[in-house]
Amino acid sequence: MNELLQSPLNYTGGKFRLLPQILPHFPDSINNFVDLFCGGANVGCNVDCNNVIFNDSNKILVNLLKTFKSLDKEHMFSSIFKIIDKYNLSKSTQHNYSYYNCNSFNGLGPFNKNGFNILRNDFNGGKYNGEDYYIALYVLIIFSFNNQIRFNSKGEFNLPIGKRDFNSKMQVKLDKFIDRLKSMSCTFESKDFRSLDLNLNNNDFVYCDPPYLISCATYNENGMWNLKDENDLLQFLNKLNQSNVRFALSNVLRSKGKTNETLIRWLEDNSQYKCIHLDYNYSNSNYQTKDRNSGSEEVLIINY
Repeated sequence: MNELLQSPLNYTGGKFRLLPQILPHFPDSINNFVDLFCGGANVGCNVDCNNVIFNDSNKILVNLLKTFKSLDKEHMFSSIFKIIDKYNLSKSTQHNYSYYNCNSFNGLGPFNKNGFNILRNDFNGGKYNGEDYYIALYVLIIFSFNNQIRFNSKGEFNLPIGKRDFNSKMQVKLDKFIDRLKSMSCTFESKDFRSLDLNLNNNDFVYCDPPYLISCATYNENGMWNLKDENDLLQFLNKLNQSNVRFALSNVLRSKGKTNETLIRWLEDNSQYKCIHLDYNYSNSNYQTKDRNSGSEEVLIINY
């Protein structure tokens, strides 16, 4: 594997900036790498292995990743720009901020707001289907707040306009990510981890980056990840260990005054597992450093 690539999807909880700390702890030889909660695929697309299984319970997210891999790259970029032009959205690679009567501090949101809202209404109104649905979704992500993905309980994309557009940095990021996916041997699944049928052995490796039980991140709103889920995952990992399958779990022991007592008890009951403390500040790779500013204690737990 060459340079570390960042996903073009700014998915909440993404581990790109922690990769220099996480990847050195992964096994040297991996046949099947299972990215069990793949999110934006920051981890799976950067692991040296024979094959990757990207899995996430978010079907829309997984289908978007599949679209990146399956579509011709030139067609993908051409379709993105067609939508940008259709809704009269900004193109900062061609014109500077002053052309749009905007500045770098406030961003391009004031100019793009009207077109973005029309695109979002068209998207939520069912005007896009098939591959066009996922291309339109990606354009929404590009122009949305913090380039994130969020749907409400009705299944509607509901993020507001953001500051940026499809700038040169975003274009390079997507270009390289598509090339990486196309060069990889990988498959995509969208299942709850409890129903995922995996036939693994000791040459394979499972990485888990689940929603954090004690986090208040958007992906964990409305009880999307609860105590039963946490316990089921920990039992799932114990079963992997009993089958001599290697795993790594990303999680936090403590965060902003909260403590994951369930995870701590599990570690106490399974002293054979190794708990590696990560530097949540991402400023260096001192594995024993705890982030005192945020009060978060980020860890990587491994069974090998």
